[in-house]
Amino acid sequence: MLPVELFIAFRYLKARKKGFLSLLTTFIAVGGTALGVASLIVTLAVMSGFQSDIRNKILGIQPHIIVTRIDGGVFKNYLAIEDKIKKNKPVLNASPFIYKQGIIRGLNSSVLTGIIVKAVNYESENAMLNLSKQIKVSNINFDNKKIGEKSIILGSELAKSIVSSAGDEIVLMFPSSLGSIPKMYKFVIAAVIESGMYDFDSSLGFIDLKEGQELFSMQDEITGFDVNTNNFDKAVTTALQLQNNLSYPYRAKAWIEMNKNLLSALKLEKIMMFLILGLIILVAALNIISNLLLLSIQKSKEVGIMSAMGFSKFKISKIFFYEGIVVGFTGNILGIISGLAVSFTLKYFDIFKLPKDVYYVNKLPATIIPSDIVIVAASAFIITVLAGIYPAYQVSKLDPLEAVRYG
Repeated sequence: MLPVELFIAFRYLKARKKGFLSLLTTFIAVGGTALGVASLIVTLAVMSGFQSDIRNKILGIQPHIIVTRIDGGVFKNYLAIEDKIKKNKPVLNASPFIYKQGIIRGLNSSVLTGIIVKAVNYESENAMLNLSKQIKVSNINFDNKKIGEKSIILGSELAKSIVSSAGDEIVLMFPSSLGSIPKMYKFVIAAVIESGMYDFDSSLGFIDLKEGQELFSMQDEITGFDVNTNNFDKAVTTALQLQNNLSYPYRAKAWIEMNKNLLSALKLEKIMMFLILGLIILVAALNIISNLLLLSIQKSKEVGIMSAMGFSKFKISKIFFYEGIVVGFTGNILGIISGLAVSFTLKYFDIFKLPKDVYYVNKLPATIIPSDIVIVAASAFIITVLAGIYPAYQVSKLDPLEAVRYG
């Protein structure tokens, strides 16, 4: 059975259908709350979608942790260090690599551009980063198991800049210790990959580790390790653990630290959007306050009669407080339903097309995180509940005799 205060609050809401102004203010209060909640849910879903998409693209071309030397030197006895890395429980696998900066030119073009050559064991690197899934175009000779002799895998933007594709020949140039004449090598493009991250796709190329050691005169030497863990979210903790185990001069850096500026900007943008769109709910709360104050004026005579019948001021104030809760709760529920409906539509249907060459996604991404929904719903409900306190307090101050006489 409903408490009498709540019953009267529902009766007042029902009675408002007869008065256009009262009904309009109620609809504005409910609609404002619903719009604010829905806007927040959709915005947070889209922002979370972008965060998730960018994170997946980063981890599609970057390992969870990179281990290098602080002084930029090479690993002399790298097999022993590899065993030491793999002994850490969170570590799933480790893949040695060599980084070298150079210049690349396609035989079909006179354009020269910079390149970062990463010499890797393709099998272990592919198991770590799923490079094979990022292949856009491949040479018929590339068996997807080994890059091959005098073969290179290029990022899509880099291949485009030198007007080359899979199967074409290119020239790699590296600084020489003999003077101004660089070392030059001819390679065949084994495959073209597209990670979706412009910085990598426009500058990175992969060659075979053994061949890299021969080219750079680094027999049994490497410049670092790619490391994957069982939980990318805890990569920072694992990196600190590796750092302690390996000690100086080795350094372990997690993917979060390597992309700190980008991830911090996305996080800040999400928080700011939450605060800005939260103002819509605050405006809706003001509508609820004005709505309840208008109702208290309209019902002042009834308030006086209830006081004369023995209703305490507290019970009368609860009537208006409950009405504020009902209006806020209704707006909240409608907003959640609307926001989730729009978010799921964006997630599963290609309604808004985006230029892939600009955003690297062809539709507006949306990721629905339950905790975000709970925070939005709880925040909106608390704001609307607080909005009902002031009108309820004002009603409690009404003088019964004055209310009956002038109501």
